[in-house]
Amino acid sequence: MSLLKLCALVFFTIISQISTYPFNPRPFDQFLSTRQPYQYASNDLLVDLGYEQYQGVHDEGTGLNTWKGVRYAAAPIGALRWQAPQAPLINRGEVLRADALPPRCPQSPAAPTGPDFDFTGNEDCLFLSVYAPPNKTNLPVLVWIHGGGYGLGQGDQDMSSIINTNDNSFIGVTIQYRLGAFGFLSSDEVYRYGTTNAGIKDQTFALQWVQSYIGLFGGDPSAVTISGESSGAGAVMLQVLAFGGNLGTSLFRQGIASSPYLPQQWNYGDYVPSRSYYAFAQAVGCFPGYDNPSASIFQCLVSKDTNTLQNASAFVSGSGRYETWGFLPVTDGSYIQQLPSQQLLKKQVNGENILVGNNANDGVRFAARNIVTEADFIGFLRDSFPLFTDGDIEKVLFYYPSTSASVDPSIPKFATSGDDGATALNESTYDTGQQQRANNVFAETTFVCPSYWLTEAFSNRGRTGYKYQYSVIGAQHGLDVSGIFGPPTPNQSPDFTRAFMSIWGNFVTTGNPSISAAIAAGSKTPSNDDSTTSAATNFPPFSVARPYQLNLNETGGTPYSAPGFVPTAPNITQFEEPGLKNSFRLVNAYTWEGGRGTRCDFWRSVAKIVPE
Repeated sequence: MSLLKLCALVFFTIISQISTYPFNPRPFDQFLSTRQPYQYASNDLLVDLGYEQYQGVHDEGTGLNTWKGVRYAAAPIGALRWQAPQAPLINRGEVLRADALPPRCPQSPAAPTGPDFDFTGNEDCLFLSVYAPPNKTNLPVLVWIHGGGYGLGQGDQDMSSIINTNDNSFIGVTIQYRLGAFGFLSSDEVYRYGTTNAGIKDQTFALQWVQSYIGLFGGDPSAVTISGESSGAGAVMLQVLAFGGNLGTSLFRQGIASSPYLPQQWNYGDYVPSRSYYAFAQAVGCFPGYDNPSASIFQCLVSKDTNTLQNASAFVSGSGRYETWGFLPVTDGSYIQQLPSQQLLKKQVNGENILVGNNANDGVRFAARNIVTEADFIGFLRDSFPLFTDGDIEKVLFYYPSTSASVDPSIPKFATSGDDGATALNESTYDTGQQQRANNVFAETTFVCPSYWLTEAFSNRGRTGYKYQYSVIGAQHGLDVSGIFGPPTPNQSPDFTRAFMSIWGNFVTTGNPSISAAIAAGSKTPSNDDSTTSAATNFPPFSVARPYQLNLNETGGTPYSAPGFVPTAPNITQFEEPGLKNSFRLVNAYTWEGGRGTRCDFWRSVAKIVPE
């Protein structure tokens, strides 16, 4: 069978398996019959995709071949705005150089946003990049989905370090997808005339591309792991849940989710997404008083110039409640069918294995920085969960008890051990009392409990889930990414980053994140009773009966003062070389931090009024 026919067969096999898609991508067969045959040139950096040809680059420093800025879908502009992604147009007039990152998608910030925020981007942004060891075939593939609240970011993550650290044993792919209003505008009109969740469908389309073409770069389409952090990890969760979990392993076999972001997920036509839709339409001059009453607001939006639309997307998203985003995934009844917390409870998921993490201080950057008294905390709860009754608020106060009525500035701040003494309910490196109480509520509802639910959903039926927490001092949301991909921060030792990268790499290549004793111990000589070594070398699957997670931390080191990355927060003491040692231990995730599992059970019980 020719390579051309094989690629076509793979693609249409995928399409047949997901024939319930609520969108109809432009079929690749419209250009397969007109393209030139594949040619095996002596230049192994020239890749012919049929619709375009790309010249890659060999990086002498990393030893990898890279192709940056490869188009995977047609430009979503003009009539293709707010439509499902379409196959690329044929462009065979020249060989395209793949030596630079693609333009980023238009950006939309969380509220509040300052006047100097750069929201500019290019709507023609559906590109991906490939990092591949040369002269290899059938390698596993790690796909990275960037984070940023579904409004920020781009596919610029360098995959070289994690690939090199794992002996060039897999291929890396980074993808871009529509953000803000361009990717997540939602209302009855968008559902009727276009498509909701366009940004998530872009990701799926990129995964279809990987299935069809990654073999040309040396990858194995049957061994794909999708990964992400924050909203990128939330996107991994939504891909796991897509179409009710009926896709099996047709697009990926495994997932890695680092602090999966689960914002409130409304139905596509509910008041909250509709309010953003009309605010967006008003900002661009399509509502009220549009000068063509016979046309829909949606048609008016499609006709507007990109600068006007980009400005409106950033304005609306940046004008909401503190640290919220204006345009987010919605339940559409077909692609995303249920609230994630409920579907995960039913274990209706795609893929076979999952590795999920969260950070010790995932919420500290996002809770408003003015919570001093319990009255302030209750106000925070009412603002965050507007559907809660007084009785619901009382339940939260019960599950999140306070040790003090207000924050005493003299109370020392320190990192909790997780299973002894003070807990994250009232204490952290950054805050104490009511402020920390709010930090922890935000962390658990938005990042931590979703990580528990996602891991648990893979705990049986032939699937396997693994759970970890990143606890290196500081451990704010997102600070683990440098330990996964580099370059490391001063408080992440070479031993730690090698072990962390190896945990991810072993999962990608074998489905098991356990690492060797030598890598776990690093420069420290392992012994038979070394808990750091045994915990990481025998990383157990997560289950309800045995809810173990691997706590990733360090001990020792030399203290230094570093910014806390939180407005109004002072510098915090962190630790750097010399003297850092890996400290990995297995802990009970259910009893962790004063009964975190019980609190996550509570949040799942009220999911319909959160909603999540």
